[in-house]
Amino acid sequence: VQLQASGGGLVQSGGSLRLSCAASERAFSSRTMGWFRQAPGKEREFVAGIYPSGGNTFYADSVKGRFSISRVNAKNMMYLQMNSLKSEDTAVYFCAAGNSIMSTRTSTFGYGYWGQGTLVTVSS
Repeated sequence: VQLQASGGGLVQSGGSLRLSCAASERAFSSRTMGWFRQAPGKEREFVAGIYPSGGNTFYADSVKGRFSISRVNAKNMMYLQMNSLKSEDTAVYFCAAGNSIMSTRTSTFGYGYWGQGTLVTVSS
């Protein structure tokens, strides 16, 4: 599975950005998908996830109510709408595709396929 994340950039605190993730695989629609982020000097952390059908989503507490994950299976696309951005949201954001059998959906261990990352910088 090849994943391509895009949409990062520089935004002021309180602003919004929408990240996109394009997947190459026709089995995209059968995989749980997720967004993770990694700030300088920190470990990669879970941000948001979405089940294959798109009907169920789950979020890290730090972004709940501000970020929204969605997917369009017909286009092999996933999105992360980020609103009310804060300086602490600054990180490289990665999209990830879940393994066929997932022991966890909120840890990197559950995801076997990763995009290259897109940088989000929030200025205060």
